[in-house]
Amino acid sequence: MEEELKCPVCGSLYREPIILPCSHNICLACARNILVLTPDAESPQSSRASGSGVSDYDYLDLDKMSLYSEADSGYGSYGGFASVPTTPCQKSPNGVRVFPPTVPPPPPQHHLLLHPGSLPPIPRNSCITCPQCHRSLILDDRGLRGFPKNRVLEGVVDRYQQSKAAALRCQLCEKSPKEATVMCEQCDVFYCDPCRLRCHPPRGPLAKHHLVPPAQGRVSRRLSPRKISTCTEHELENHSMYCVQCKIPVCYQCLEEGKHSSHEVKALGAMWKLHKGQLSLALNILSDRAKEAKEFLVQLRNMVQQIQENSVEFEACLVAQCDALIDALNRRKAQLLSRVNKEHEHKLKVVRDQISHCTVKLRQTTGLMEYCLEVIKENDPSGFLQISDALIRRVHMTENQWGKATLTPRMTTDFDLTLDSGPLLQTIHQLDFVQMKVPSPVPATPILQLEECCTHNNSATLSWKQPPLSTVQVDGYILELDDGNGGQFREVYVGKETMCTVDGLHFNSTYSSRVKAFNKSGVGQYSKTLVMQTAETGYTPCDLNTLGAVAWFTFDPSSAHPDIIFSNDNLTVTCNSYDDRVVLGNTGFSRGVHYWELSVDRYDNHPDPAFGVARADVLKDVMLGKDDKAWAMYVDNNRSWFMHNNSHTNRTDGGISKGTTVGVLLDLAHGTLTFSVNDEQQGPIAFDSMEGLFLPAISLNRNVQVTLHTGLPIPEFYTARSPEPPSSVC
Repeated sequence: MEEELKCPVCGSLYREPIILPCSHNICLACARNILVLTPDAESPQSSRASGSGVSDYDYLDLDKMSLYSEADSGYGSYGGFASVPTTPCQKSPNGVRVFPPTVPPPPPQHHLLLHPGSLPPIPRNSCITCPQCHRSLILDDRGLRGFPKNRVLEGVVDRYQQSKAAALRCQLCEKSPKEATVMCEQCDVFYCDPCRLRCHPPRGPLAKHHLVPPAQGRVSRRLSPRKISTCTEHELENHSMYCVQCKIPVCYQCLEEGKHSSHEVKALGAMWKLHKGQLSLALNILSDRAKEAKEFLVQLRNMVQQIQENSVEFEACLVAQCDALIDALNRRKAQLLSRVNKEHEHKLKVVRDQISHCTVKLRQTTGLMEYCLEVIKENDPSGFLQISDALIRRVHMTENQWGKATLTPRMTTDFDLTLDSGPLLQTIHQLDFVQMKVPSPVPATPILQLEECCTHNNSATLSWKQPPLSTVQVDGYILELDDGNGGQFREVYVGKETMCTVDGLHFNSTYSSRVKAFNKSGVGQYSKTLVMQTAETGYTPCDLNTLGAVAWFTFDPSSAHPDIIFSNDNLTVTCNSYDDRVVLGNTGFSRGVHYWELSVDRYDNHPDPAFGVARADVLKDVMLGKDDKAWAMYVDNNRSWFMHNNSHTNRTDGGISKGTTVGVLLDLAHGTLTFSVNDEQQGPIAFDSMEGLFLPAISLNRNVQVTLHTGLPIPEFYTARSPEPPSSVC
């Protein structure tokens, strides 16, 4: 609390504090010390005129009269006055703005003499700046008397001084305060003997001050009568009411004569109790925050201790790990040195063996040479010739034994061993505390949104979301489906989206689906399993009269060639190119019997469009059936052919024209593909052994326009044949 009781200018406890319009407090003596004079061109009348009729406690007016802001550069102009020269300012060490004072004009000769001990009057045109918020205000004729005295703060300071145990210590000692010996009643300061002789000598003006023992001075402080707060406008009147608009206490004369006459006022006692209640309520809330802060500080102090303990434990663990690495390196070092020593011994043995061998051989050669020299000295020709041939052979044999290989060292002096320490050094340099980092949690289990999950024909749409309270980052999702027969799950989608449509499923099948989320830390748990049913066939595979699976679909713009033109909700297509272009349906079939028709809306210049089925990766810029991904019938105005992998078969008479209807029947129960023109089968069964996933497909150019018709029953020409299905189907 002591910091709240210290003046921001002198740094000591408040003495006779006054309340500035900004609600900050300052000692009366300090307020006199920081007063500055405004420029001479500014008169008190102009100052009063600028603020006439406005309360000094109105913050809007304070802003208008503010001379300097907290962010200014040290220079400013007096707001509200025109053509006034600016005055430079400085900052004192305690942060208070101090203006260079101008020398006041000499007082007139008839000025009244001051009473002894009274303070000089406040010069006119004075300005005071709050040392805390730096708001400035030009004083009126009342000077500092216009500011109310903070009697409450003065009383709190008195009680605080009385409660201090060290109140009888010297207040002027710099380091360790000594015991006070006297107190000056006028200075209200406790002195020890050295400080009294240095700072309060018994001569000059200080000789009239009354010094008392410290205990007597403390009692006199405690028994000092509480001063009664009076009105700043009418000094002889006590406060009796509270002005709600100006938020200050006022006297009855202020209500009758002053500027508060038209303001709302309330009883002083009632407002006193109301504000005490408000302050108590705010203090209760602040007390709770302080309690939380104390608990938080206890937690932080415990963390400090825990950090120290964990640091010691971690350092020990780190030293043990590094020592283990060093031990492993030393063991490896010993193993490598052992290999070097073995290599050393091996090289020495080889060289020594070669030295021994050469030494023996050289001795034999030298002996032969000496013997031959002695033989040459003999003068008996017949005796020499008897042994010369043998000696010559021996010399040649010995000379051959000293070949290049014999005189070449069998071992080099270099050690062909290079220690590959690069990876180990790199690993050492990369050694870090990654293993000590706390891994982030894996994502929470996604929730399937059942209201948005549905099936259409042989497609299934699933939607999911993260739990509402989950804050763990999600990098993506994995959607899994089984095979429609209760088999194993397989991944059908991996990505960041929360909705996915799976096409090409089996009709009349029950699929189980589930989804899980993943991030850098790993994969989360699976969601609940959702069971979905694709479109019903309504028929048994053995009943050929009711073999079809009714499906509605359209052409697919997303997979079509860019030259294809769509209309009629993607049911009608044509092309803007003279070349053949391929367009697929948006539904695939892998089971059941399916039939659809295409009506020819426009047929010009006898083109040859192709109708059939294809894989999803079929070529889109050639006629349907040119590659091995499509099975088709292409037809002109006179005849038709079946084509697959650019192989043309089964030429059949009968073509198409405007208004013709071409039918495509895909029987995956028997693996066949059949075509019809105007409800009559066109040629034999076009293709058999059809297995896998097929999409409806056509190819056409700009001379043709066709419209797709789906959801049709099996035509009569096919059911009338009554083919027997394979026994395995039943």
